[in-house]
Amino acid sequence: MVGRHAARSRRAALTALGALVLTALPSAASAAPPPAPAPRPAAARTPDAAVAPARMLSAMERDLKLAPGQAAARLVNEAEAGTRAGMLRNTLGDRFAGAWVSGATSAELTVATTDAADTAAIEAQGAKAAVVGRNLAELRAVKEKLDTAAVRTRSRQTPVWYVDVMANRVTVQATSESAAASFLTAAGVPAQDVKVQVSPDQPRVLEDLVGGDAFYIDDRARCSIGFSVTKDDQQGFATAGHCGNPGATTTGFNEAAQGTFQASTFPGKDMAWVGVNSGWTATPDVKAQNGEKIQLAGSVEALVGASVCRSGSTTGWHCGTVQQHDTSVTYPEGTVDGLTRTTVCAEPGDSGGPFVSGTQAQGTTSGGSGDCTNGGTTFYQPVNPLLSEFGLTLKTTSSTSQTPAPQDNAAADAWAAGRVYEVGTTVSFDGVRYRCLQSHQAQGAGSPVDTPALWQRV
Repeated sequence: MVGRHAARSRRAALTALGALVLTALPSAASAAPPPAPAPRPAAARTPDAAVAPARMLSAMERDLKLAPGQAAARLVNEAEAGTRAGMLRNTLGDRFAGAWVSGATSAELTVATTDAADTAAIEAQGAKAAVVGRNLAELRAVKEKLDTAAVRTRSRQTPVWYVDVMANRVTVQATSESAAASFLTAAGVPAQDVKVQVSPDQPRVLEDLVGGDAFYIDDRARCSIGFSVTKDDQQGFATAGHCGNPGATTTGFNEAAQGTFQASTFPGKDMAWVGVNSGWTATPDVKAQNGEKIQLAGSVEALVGASVCRSGSTTGWHCGTVQQHDTSVTYPEGTVDGLTRTTVCAEPGDSGGPFVSGTQAQGTTSGGSGDCTNGGTTFYQPVNPLLSEFGLTLKTTSSTSQTPAPQDNAAADAWAAGRVYEVGTTVSFDGVRYRCLQSHQAQGAGSPVDTPALWQRV
């Protein structure tokens, strides 16, 4: 968890970089991005995939060491690859073992399968086939055993474990070989089923008494705002669960009364949302460098290998790539499951801030190790599970205030704006059946007919 606490006496030195703006601010102009290659004709591009402010592109070029023009091309390729990966995941079914992008511009999509006979179908979608020994479900079953053991052992000597689809195995990060062996024994997982990575790094809360400011909790602590959300007529924002408990009150960067934590979960998950008063207005904006803003278009989940950028109240904009989804992390306060591991740096003061890929919301900053001088690893809480858990609607350029459809009503299979859909989910719309290609929250202007990058007719 990045940067929970800040002393009230240091408020004059705090800044609001990286907070999602809840007060109405004028939009900053941005130069048009360099021309990007056209998408493959076999797949549709995620809406607004190529729309990115110049400063976001420059941050990607800086942190990912890209040449001019490669950042814009990368965002287009990543969005288009997500559609093809979704199609192949639905086609392969139980044989699917993961997908990822690679290369400076993410031009190469690799899809893993347990059956070599699928190679032709994968290559027909312009992807590279990787034939592996275990499918994604088998890998996740191994990780679930580790998740269960972590609850019993509460060991800090094995702080991170995750499914590594590129290596087709589960990786356990431990402080020593013996610590890893004890963890595997407690989980009942054979040593040959995992890869052990010995590292002294231990993710931490990264509490801080100096740095930037986004909002204060109970007049004593601070965190960064993540994304604006609504629930019925209530406006608010998503942030990290470790930032505050339900009922905790918040004030804004301008010291004005702001709102109250409506729900919060930590550990286990690291998610929360704050309902704000009438003095604050939810917007689709995420604040970038030098006052520039990015407007969110949705929450389509990025593939492994895809680029992501983080906005934080201490360190501003920094970019990197997605390393693994579904990562478990043990902090001193307990274990959090389902996080995404990235190469983006972070420092104390960045907790709760937004991760984005292009114009798509990805998650809120949780914790990590390292810093933005020497580099490090940062984890984020994916935003789609947060929206689903609390029944929230992400504020986007096309969203409405409508309440999401109930997530546990299996009979209600009609497509509905505000509902979070996972890959493979089928819905009906205007009498036609569609299957979801990429995990996302449905937007008001994004029906299956209008978003072929997200839905495939069946």
